[in-house]
Amino acid sequence: MYDAAWNLIQANAPFDALMGATSQLRGNDRNAVWRNVAGSGSRARHTPEEQARQNAGLVADLRMTVARYPDDGRLRRLVDDLRAQSPTFRELWTSATDAPTAEPSRHKIIDHPLVGPIELDCDVLVVTDDDLRIMVYTAEPGSEGAQKLELAVVLGSQELAGQG
Repeated sequence: MYDAAWNLIQANAPFDALMGATSQLRGNDRNAVWRNVAGSGSRARHTPEEQARQNAGLVADLRMTVARYPDDGRLRRLVDDLRAQSPTFRELWTSATDAPTAEPSRHKIIDHPLVGPIELDCDVLVVTDDDLRIMVYTAEPGSEGAQKLELAVVLGSQELAGQG
């Protein structure tokens, strides 16, 4: 679950198993715009065109959030940090304001370190009045993607249990 600025609020164990331990993320690394535009990225595989489209959508979303909350100091610091760190962000931030926002649904391939590539659908459900985004990964029942997702979750839960 993300807030309006794409800050990770909470992730469940299956998401951590799929995407990596979100509990390890600190500071700006908890922000999806930062991770995708200036930081380490994610396990999602993108062509250069898909990455450019995703970055433009995330920055457009962030621009709309800043317009809704112009006095939010934390949000302003994030934008300032992104400007300082990323030429891509600076270019997208100053480009046309009619850029498309992040896609609510799309097919993704997640490169899992133990299971290999997992083909999934990713839907972002927006809770407008609360400025929340709920990201949901699913696979067609019985598909290879579903089997790999199930294996990733099992492996992830064993990893988490071994850490305690």
